[in-house]
Amino acid sequence: MGAALLGPREVRALAAELGVRPTKTLGQNFVIDANTVRRIVQVADVGADDVVVEVGPGLGSLTLALLPAVSRVVAVEIDPVLAGRLEQTVGERAPALAGRLEVVRSDALEVDTLPGPAPTALVANLPYNVSVPVLLHLLERFATLRRGLVMVQAEVADRLAAAPGSRVYGVPSVKAQWYAEVSRAGAVGRHVFWPAPNVDSGLVRLDRRDPPETTATRQEVFALVDAAFAQRRKGLRAALAGWAGSPARAEQALRAAGIDPLARGESLTVEDFARLAAQRALPGPGASAG
Repeated sequence: MGAALLGPREVRALAAELGVRPTKTLGQNFVIDANTVRRIVQVADVGADDVVVEVGPGLGSLTLALLPAVSRVVAVEIDPVLAGRLEQTVGERAPALAGRLEVVRSDALEVDTLPGPAPTALVANLPYNVSVPVLLHLLERFATLRRGLVMVQAEVADRLAAAPGSRVYGVPSVKAQWYAEVSRAGAVGRHVFWPAPNVDSGLVRLDRRDPPETTATRQEVFALVDAAFAQRRKGLRAALAGWAGSPARAEQALRAAGIDPLARGESLTVEDFARLAAQRALPGPGASAG
């Protein structure tokens, strides 16, 4: 079973029919190149047993490419006009596969449950203005997501996949790596979108892993990460003074975690942050833990 994929003419015709103009507010750029969506499905390494979450399906370009390859696609779309048309588009262009599609009209940042079997993979052209929050939210809410392939702004792709010590390593890097092994999976040019964005795009692959072992909660580790990168130019002893209660307590926690107090946040791995977060409750010099 196959699907008739959308090209530039079909995308523009659908948009005209619906009176839709892609909006920057929703981060909409519609894919008009069939080869690109075929490539995304191939690189995503999804198969017949997968239940795929797709965020921001838009007019259905990627949806139509996913349906023949997987058991089910749950498409989360915030735009009511696009959400309302997607099932019809699939029915017209891939009638034998229409039963594999479930459309959820919702803001992906507010999705806590999904209908049907638990999702196993995330494959999406994420809305660029909320790509990182959406990605982190879904990884946190759906532990059954074992892998993902997302298309995001190239700069964001670099940040997500950055290693410690990299100039672009930061909050998105650490938080994504709490959940998964993250890697760049290719570049995507501007010409495959309508309208063409002002930035290049990149593919990011995620392979779920267990979070680092720590007595701290994920929320506590993430609060530490936010604090460490809020003042990137400072060493951690100074940058974490507010987090720990004082520079002295920050230094004590850092030393207890085996981290140089003069190091900066961009030099720490997610395991380092997890280990450090567990030290926060230790009493500082002349202070009580309370």
